Amino acid sequence: MVLDLESSDPLAAAIAPPPNETPEQRWAREQREAQARRISEQIDEQIRAEKQAMKKRKPMKLLLLGQSESGKSTTVKNFQLAYAYDAFLAERAAWRAVIHLNLVRSVNGILDVLYRELPEKAFTTDSGARSYTPGLDLGPLDADIDEEEDEREFAGFSECPLTDSHRALMLRLGPLRKVQRDLERFLGAASSEEVHTGGVDAAPWNTGGWRPREFAVTARSGWKAALGRMKTAGRMSFDSTMRRSESHRRSDGAAQDAQKQKTAGHSSVAKSSSSARYSEKSDDAEVESAADIIATCAEDMWALWTDNTVRAILDKRSMRPEEGPGFFLNDVMRVAARGYEPTEDDVVRARLRTMGVQEHRIMVEKGTEAGYEWIIYDVGGARSLNSNGLATQRHAWYPYFDDINAIIFLAPISCFDERLAEDKRVNRLQDSLLLWKAVCSTKLLAKVQLILFLNKCDLLEKKLARGVRVVDYIPTFGSKPNDLEHVSRYFRSQFKDISARHSPTPRTFYSFLTTAVDTKATRITVATVREGIQRNNLKSAVLF
Repeated sequence: MVLDLESSDPLAAAIAPPPNETPEQRWAREQREAQARRISEQIDEQIRAEKQAMKKRKPMKLLLLGQSESGKSTTVKNFQLAYAYDAFLAERAAWRAVIHLNLVRSVNGILDVLYRELPEKAFTTDSGARSYTPGLDLGPLDADIDEEEDEREFAGFSECPLTDSHRALMLRLGPLRKVQRDLERFLGAASSEEVHTGGVDAAPWNTGGWRPREFAVTARSGWKAALGRMKTAGRMSFDSTMRRSESHRRSDGAAQDAQKQKTAGHSSVAKSSSSARYSEKSDDAEVESAADIIATCAEDMWALWTDNTVRAILDKRSMRPEEGPGFFLNDVMRVAARGYEPTEDDVVRARLRTMGVQEHRIMVEKGTEAGYEWIIYDVGGARSLNSNGLATQRHAWYPYFDDINAIIFLAPISCFDERLAEDKRVNRLQDSLLLWKAVCSTKLLAKVQLILFLNKCDLLEKKLARGVRVVDYIPTFGSKPNDLEHVSRYFRSQFKDISARHSPTPRTFYSFLTTAVDTKATRITVATVREGIQRNNLKSAVLF
């Protein structure tokens, strides 16, 4: 091809041979160009080889352990937010019903407390029968109420502090009882917080033999797939995919049923298809109806939460719902609004109990590790019991110990003054220490990287600022300053000592102070942990 040296194309001018080029100069130039092409081809080949190796490379497997409400599921969301953002966005709309459930749960929990403050005559008629307003639930939603606490009178209240306006407010919020039940039914077993009290070992896998793996579900199945059919999530591309998948599933099912009908002579296809469509419409309508009721009650929910008398009653009972998981009352006007769509922080803060073992496959979307897959197992951490008295949550951990690259153990250090919901006799921090000891001493995990997240530091700092003294609950803390720095150092030393004394072989102790609901700070921690696990050169965080 003859180059037009008069062309105005700057690229053509740049690559054109210099004028009056000698044969020796031309030879040298062609040699340089050939060398450049070889280097470029080598780089291209290296990139292709790395991509091919990435596809063949085994995924990194990470197990999250810790007691119930320690922050495991929140940590999964932070991994998704940092490395699979598009997938996170696709699922975000599906969390609306969960956040609404969290909101009404907080309100109904407060109402339960207020109902116990009312005199008995506020509930009964002249004949002694319970009085109910048609269409409303007036009694406490939670039937499992501590009788001793119920009978206790609070110092400072000589009579019921609630006025007629409070009673009217409670009546107007009555429909939220049904909203909670409807959302719990729709979201399934994971929406409940049912536990069975009783004595159970902190690490039940040490007291029994090998147990088969419990069910493992991906993050995009179950309730998320169902919510993906709703109008609020219809704008998301993920939901479109789920609808197409559902359509294919039904088509396949209809084809199979048609074959059965042809051979057996019955008409189950039409009934099955019609029933499925009716069920979907019914569920969607109920969830939308719940959202409408929540929007209607928004101002009353805010009035309840900001009422000075209500807050005084909660304070007398040492109840601080704002420090619990899934609390959205401070954002009620935004969350309850019609057309509400969850933010990233909303999804991270949302609470849904993990049932069994959930498998989350995270494909890194950007950076040098793009295309690399992580499999994160999020397991239920409650000391729950089944009908036979056997632990059903923590037993599920052991089968995952033999094929894992690293474990992140989450220990909420703000709960040094709290008891397990499953067993009121057990201190929550003590339970974490026993659990950590069991994990460290398990021989099957001798070569596995153990990473400790001392979580909920924000709640710990608030609790210490209120004047709660660690030494009152942990005498060995002694006379150390009752501040975040010294308290967290002390707790860290307890976990470090257990690791050193009970690990089958010497292992490096890795620990991080975390607040899992703080997405910005946790993203930095997650990046450090991910890179350290992948390169096997993890460094422990420097505390203060």
